Amino acid sequence: MNMEKSRVVSVYSKRNFKFLGFALGKGKDGVFIRAHAKSLKKAKPFIRAHAKSLKKAKQKLKELTSRSQGRNVRVVMYKVKVFIRGWLGYFYIASMRNTMKSWDEWLRRRFRMYIWKQWKKPRTRMRNLMKLGVPDWRACAVAYSRKAYWRCAKHACVNEAISSKRLAQVGYYSILDRYESLHLCG
Repeated sequence: MNMEKSRVVSVYSKRNFKFLGFALGKGKDGVFIRAHAKSLKKAKPFIRAHAKSLKKAKQKLKELTSRSQGRNVRVVMYKVKVFIRGWLGYFYIASMRNTMKSWDEWLRRRFRMYIWKQWKKPRTRMRNLMKLGVPDWRACAVAYSRKAYWRCAKHACVNEAISSKRLAQVGYYSILDRYESLHLCG
């Protein structure tokens, strides 16, 4: 028997209580309170994904969207979709809307960075940006920029060209949309 995993504790007394990847507790509006019994009665219980579970999932997403793979972006999007569906299938009961929203934004930026690196040469970047509707003078300025991939992925021209709508057309699977559809049903 593993003594670290097998124990009897109050969910409300231990701050970092982890059970099957979830964090359970009682808090006021989702914030954990360590106070007297009176305030705990007023506080609402919550279920969240534990910080370690979130960190592990984000690390897996980072690994899946690594820009050194040399794969087609659609293949990478499909692999991310498979992972997200499985992970959210387990954690959908947890309250984590804001986390999923920030992950969604972060993941879209990762895909823009992935695409930006695949375009490689400044001339290719400029042509592709112009094909996607960016004026030539703006496309030239961004394409010949010496900034890093992650920074270029946040540039307004790149966001305009590789918009969320275009990413969805290519096969991007929104974490937030999936979470909200599962969370409302559950």
